[in-house]
Amino acid sequence: MKDYFNKNLFSYKRRETIPVSIGDFGIGGENPIRIQSMTTTDTMDTKATVDQAIRMVNAGCELVRVTAPSTNDAKNLENIRNQLRNKGYNIPLVADIHFTPKAAEIAAEIVEKVRINPGNYADKKKFQQIEYDDNSYNDEIERIYDRVSPLIKICKKNGTAMRIGTNHGSLSDRIMSRFGDTPQGMVESALEYLRICEDHNFYNIVLSMKASNPLVMVHAYRLLVESLNNSTLKNYPLHLGVTEAGEGDDGRIKSSIGIGTLLDDGLGDTIRVSLTEEPEFESPVAKVMVDRYKERKDHYKIDPPNKIKFSPFKYEKRITSEIFDIGEDNFPVVVTDLSQINKITSESLGELGITYDNKSKKWERLDISPDYLYVGDKNIKIDDLKYNLILDYDYWLSQKKNDSYYPLLNLNEFKNLDSGRLSEKLNFLLIYTSDIKDISTIAIPKNFVLILRSQNDHFMPDMRSFFMSLNINNPVILSQSYELDYSDKLIIHSSTDIGGLFIQGYGDGIFLTNKSQGLEEIKKINNLSFRILQAARVRVTSTDFISCPSCGRTLFDLQETTAMIRERTDHLKGLKIGIMGCIVNGPGEMADADYGYVGSGKDKITLYRGQEVVKRGINFKYGVDELVNLIKEDGNWIEP
Repeated sequence: MKDYFNKNLFSYKRRETIPVSIGDFGIGGENPIRIQSMTTTDTMDTKATVDQAIRMVNAGCELVRVTAPSTNDAKNLENIRNQLRNKGYNIPLVADIHFTPKAAEIAAEIVEKVRINPGNYADKKKFQQIEYDDNSYNDEIERIYDRVSPLIKICKKNGTAMRIGTNHGSLSDRIMSRFGDTPQGMVESALEYLRICEDHNFYNIVLSMKASNPLVMVHAYRLLVESLNNSTLKNYPLHLGVTEAGEGDDGRIKSSIGIGTLLDDGLGDTIRVSLTEEPEFESPVAKVMVDRYKERKDHYKIDPPNKIKFSPFKYEKRITSEIFDIGEDNFPVVVTDLSQINKITSESLGELGITYDNKSKKWERLDISPDYLYVGDKNIKIDDLKYNLILDYDYWLSQKKNDSYYPLLNLNEFKNLDSGRLSEKLNFLLIYTSDIKDISTIAIPKNFVLILRSQNDHFMPDMRSFFMSLNINNPVILSQSYELDYSDKLIIHSSTDIGGLFIQGYGDGIFLTNKSQGLEEIKKINNLSFRILQAARVRVTSTDFISCPSCGRTLFDLQETTAMIRERTDHLKGLKIGIMGCIVNGPGEMADADYGYVGSGKDKITLYRGQEVVKRGINFKYGVDELVNLIKEDGNWIEP
């Protein structure tokens, strides 16, 4: 098998890397996976930055990144470092540099690590389409060599580490001209800088491939590892992160899908969860992700499939047949568990947005109402309920024939079915990944949908192995039961497990259950299911917000602004809105957004339609109104 991820897609082993020193702090090699975050204060405000950094460290942050957009900011890093040391905090500092090489050179004399973005540091990013022949392309690389070399020499002299951090949203015009807006372009952008570093015999380097789209991010990191494996370059540690992940549950879900998928593959030596929240909230979330892998190597053995059918660098959805409204080109369905509710009433269905309209005499639902309700063996005392219900097989047999009631069989029930009655339209079969040998030897009718679970701690690779071994086209609903109350832990685990499979093309539905089965918890789990599908970009049911985390470059209150925009536009199903604190990654990271709200000066914002500037220099206090007006002008507004 190709050496994509440590030679084995089905057993957990962290990718072997060279160790990198961040002062006295180690990344990669035998070091644990490290957690980092970034300050949101003005870097020139020493006290505020120091106080915030201390809160971040106390919350679990192991590396603190501080933006240095100017030479004055870079110089002030010394004051920040000294005050932290005086207070007993010897945390490594990372200077974040984009457009100012001189600032990077100053910072490299002060802090333990400097992060540079190849698309902004020495290359040109003016959103211009320029044709480069080989000579002009190579001339630019030589110019970059001359521009970057002084920084490399300073880093080498001072023992300062460097992160070459490519962002999907800030690929240079030159890279875009040859590779387009692709993971390959992201990788090549980093490798150009890496080759320059190695030419100077400088190896104290960490690499990153960050994007707001988890799928792009995952493909870019995998391609980077593949490129390193097939070159003479060293195996450098990787920093993982999803940019512009957003806030609340959505930010945690999107981050978990991207970061978790790669951690499952054994990739990643340090991570940052980028939330549109106070930075001290990021590290606890990251810790939940990292803690899953401390004992992961002890997972049950996964039998690899006879044939590897896997597309690591592009999205390929598993081909399935259509059964009723499941499979083929249908959106993934959501199954919600009501089997633990003592009495299922119209009121309890109403909590899930399922209501009966007396005027039309029809049952109606919201966009985030479940497609199917699993009720087990619970008696439904609701007259004329016409909704897709899944019943345990024995209970289904006892019911009067109802076209919207469907049986769920376990494997033993299925094998002993003999001439038992089934639904002509749709049936469900609950199986586990360990049942693959049985599934391969029995004939499963075309009107059966599989509900698939795994009991392996290494959940996603175990499920991946099952799909590669499956020789039928029946749709499969991804399912897992978590012994957890609704919490960050549940959100992160389920998003990693299930969301990571969706972005790899597996799954025709989602069915989550958890420890607590009260109605309020069930509602949360239902909403979580839809949010996982949206973050994986396989089913859209609400507005998609691409919101960057705040930092010292942010030109307005990002959290407040995101909340205001969300309040006004959260009902616009399918619309993508980018909310960016500054111009650094804004237009690029919101490349597939319908509208963009970008900080462009003190209390000034610029509005975008796609990547096209519509209006500049809007006073901040009128910004949200102007955004709404723009959406209305384009005919995309719906009254809430």
